[in-house]
Amino acid sequence: MSTIAIFGAGPGLGMAVARRFGREGFRVGLVSRNPSHLDGMTAELAGEGIAAAGFPADLSHREAALAATDAIEARFGPVDVLEYSPTPGEGSPRAVPSQIDAAIMAPLLDKHLYTPVALVQRVLPGMLEQGSGSLLFALGASARYPMPRLASGGMIGAALRSYAHALNAELAPQGVYAGTLLIGALIEGTAAHRSATAWSTDAGRQEFTVVTAEELADRYWDMYTKRDRAEEEVGQL
Repeated sequence: MSTIAIFGAGPGLGMAVARRFGREGFRVGLVSRNPSHLDGMTAELAGEGIAAAGFPADLSHREAALAATDAIEARFGPVDVLEYSPTPGEGSPRAVPSQIDAAIMAPLLDKHLYTPVALVQRVLPGMLEQGSGSLLFALGASARYPMPRLASGGMIGAALRSYAHALNAELAPQGVYAGTLLIGALIEGTAAHRSATAWSTDAGRQEFTVVTAEELADRYWDMYTKRDRAEEEVGQL
């Protein structure tokens, strides 16, 4: 059996990816900060016949994320698919580009760039040894399309996107695939979607695209199975 490790797992995209890959026989390692949320998600997946376990870790701390990876491999064996999808810019202050400074960027760099790079370095030797593996990253559309109101997250997303594409170009001949899912839409049912819906109702207009987490998980699965493109783009804010 194969194993997928989902970093930044939540009730939306994380659970949809867990279900999509779990239906195909994958064992699922869920990594998130909140142990009680992990307990609920793993119980839900177990009820659907999916082998899953939760591993608490704050992704702002590389050592904690790496320790979670060790625990996943001790439980399920080598990681065949690494999926990284914490909420973009979570907890960061909003600032226009001219106001961004090092204090704003430092915590975002830790969580959204340094940790995924460290995780790749952790799992990549095993993938190269077996001649297969996949590295999947969910990014906001600002990683490709500059948006002043999302500049801080966009800067880091652009760096991670470039890294993932370069990884794919280098590693594809060795059997390891890397791909980015570029999300230019709101995920149905998330806090961001509810907030935007309330705003658009008050303002009398709607100016955003909405996708389901299940649709995104299906896109991920298609990327994983076909391995024919380094990026899949869904919507555009």
